[in-house]
Amino acid sequence: MLQIERAKGIYLYGPNDKPYIDFVSGFAVSNVGHCHPKVVQAIKDQVDRYMHLAVYGEYIQSPQVLYAAKMVSVLPDSINSVYFVNSGAEATEGALKLAKRFTGRSKMISCNNAYHGSTHGALSVMGNEYYKEAYRPLLPDVHFIEFNKMEDLQLIDKDTACIIMESIQGEAGVRVPDKAYMQALRKRCDETGALLILDEIQTGFGRTGKLFAFEHYDIVPDILLLAKGIGGGMPIGAFCANRKVMSVLAENPILGHITTFGGHPVCCAAGLATLEALLEEDMLNGIDEKEALLRSLLVHPAIKEVRGKGLMLCIQLETFKQVEDISKLCIENGVIVDWFLHCDTALRIAPPLIITHDEIKKACKIIISVLNNYQF
Repeated sequence: MLQIERAKGIYLYGPNDKPYIDFVSGFAVSNVGHCHPKVVQAIKDQVDRYMHLAVYGEYIQSPQVLYAAKMVSVLPDSINSVYFVNSGAEATEGALKLAKRFTGRSKMISCNNAYHGSTHGALSVMGNEYYKEAYRPLLPDVHFIEFNKMEDLQLIDKDTACIIMESIQGEAGVRVPDKAYMQALRKRCDETGALLILDEIQTGFGRTGKLFAFEHYDIVPDILLLAKGIGGGMPIGAFCANRKVMSVLAENPILGHITTFGGHPVCCAAGLATLEALLEEDMLNGIDEKEALLRSLLVHPAIKEVRGKGLMLCIQLETFKQVEDISKLCIENGVIVDWFLHCDTALRIAPPLIITHDEIKKACKIIISVLNNYQF
């Protein structure tokens, strides 16, 4: 277990100031790098003004308003309302409630090997029984389909409140769906009146080379889930939808979804600075080239496949023991990698978006060296 004393850019530093290349970004959180100066300054400035006040509409708090407005400005026109929460799991909870409330239906569909968080509702739509069996009974009327399997879309029907799906499956080992499948999914939801919830908690804010991964498929969700990278290292999540949909939470009952710390002003200030840095510093420019460089360097007989999109990739190996051993050896040699909840035979590759070509080459050289010296 590593003790970390400080972090900057793509590096974490141990007590002896030993640098480690962070090749997982705190699980897709540190997209703009650790301690980005604009984010740090925004946090300091907001702390000097005020921290927690109240979040049930008693006060207009400019960090929330400014961040929501900026977020809406980069989203499709139909997604014009943002509800800030504390995490990705809470965004999932809010979205499931919203879909049931708006449609008046109870049936929910998720995918096998999906991961949307570990709270009770989010656990109910997790597609791996191993993590669920100890906590049953969970939410009723939840059904599962195979990700990227076209014929399963027919299970979405007029009793379905929503289908919740990752734009790219993360914990399943970075599974990228076909564009035709995602467009057929959108069409099926339109035909049945089911709401399409796309989980971009890992993929959002540039990780795949576009600001949001659904842009790769030329579709727009009804509800969008965000967290992780949207806070620049601070804890914040959001579920976003059209104002007409979101408005059903305002009455019957009043305050249909509440959260004490959701939209915390310091977190929103950090989030706004994060989005501004992403855009102003053009961090999305060159992500495709960085992906191509990684793929060109991560070549070894032990590597069965490199999957993913942009800087959300995985290295497929053969066994969990290989993954576990190689992860430890990489860390010993200065590169932090990890594996996945639902795919323990693959290594996670998700560096901060600011990583340079030279830094990619340095990290990959270490990984290949570890593979060369490992006894398979």
